[in-house]
Amino acid sequence: MTKIKKVVFPVAGLGTRFLPATKSIPKEMLPVVDRPLMQYAIDEAVEAGIETIVFVNSQGKKAIEDHFDRMPDLESELKAKNKTDQLAELDNILPSYVKCVSVRQVQALGLGHAVLCAKPIVDNEPFAVMLPDDLIYSENKGVLKQMVEQYEKTGASIIAVEAVPEDKTHLYGVVSGDEFENGLMKLNAIVEKPPQGTAPSNLSVVGRYVLNGSITQFLENTKPGSGGEIQLTDAIAEQIKNETVYAYQFDGIRYDCGSKFGYLQANVEFALRRSEFAEDMKAYLENLNFKEFTIK
Repeated sequence: MTKIKKVVFPVAGLGTRFLPATKSIPKEMLPVVDRPLMQYAIDEAVEAGIETIVFVNSQGKKAIEDHFDRMPDLESELKAKNKTDQLAELDNILPSYVKCVSVRQVQALGLGHAVLCAKPIVDNEPFAVMLPDDLIYSENKGVLKQMVEQYEKTGASIIAVEAVPEDKTHLYGVVSGDEFENGLMKLNAIVEKPPQGTAPSNLSVVGRYVLNGSITQFLENTKPGSGGEIQLTDAIAEQIKNETVYAYQFDGIRYDCGSKFGYLQANVEFALRRSEFAEDMKAYLENLNFKEFTIK
């Protein structure tokens, strides 16, 4: 079986929900505590055995590539000032054996189109897709590593899912299928943002996918769907008709950093998990007098 060695990051979006911050900073580079969202995602990918990272980007996203490049002047200055901790942080941004490749999504035609832009690099191999907006904390093992291990057992495409309130299902891709067994559920349907009251379940798609190479063939034949865009879920729906596809209930806590509240929540909770901040953060939150704040 071909190993999962490549991951596609669709990062061409404009991040309009975070304007004006994202006017000059890619949303994927917004920091959670002191590391950009993109760094958390890359670390998760590397842990899963990924060796090739494919950025599907657009104009104004150069900061993402720059973050994972070397900066000799900065490294020399840190070394001269004996700032060994900061230097170690830079050294650990990306292992030397991992290579980054960029392709351009010229038009914002949807997630499915973004993934299809990576076809010349992923070829017909199985590959992963990760959305950095979905920041997931896992105590022991990253979600992508969990999914890669499941793929190695089944050889089938796997989509991460989690339960959401029924009144929120219209905001997500939603799946349905058989009963879960050992965390996996064989799918019989997937639909993008179903109208309220029509969702086949309350299981929403999360931004982690492990896909067989056949998905690119289905994407090539996918017509614009929800929002007038080429949806990855529509291609997966066709894949389900032709081969086995599983949903996977992962072990972890997801933070929707594509929303402002989710992003704020992630900053607070990730800070509470860091030894250098935990006690001060707890004391600060416990002593916070909410009556002092004027809500605007």
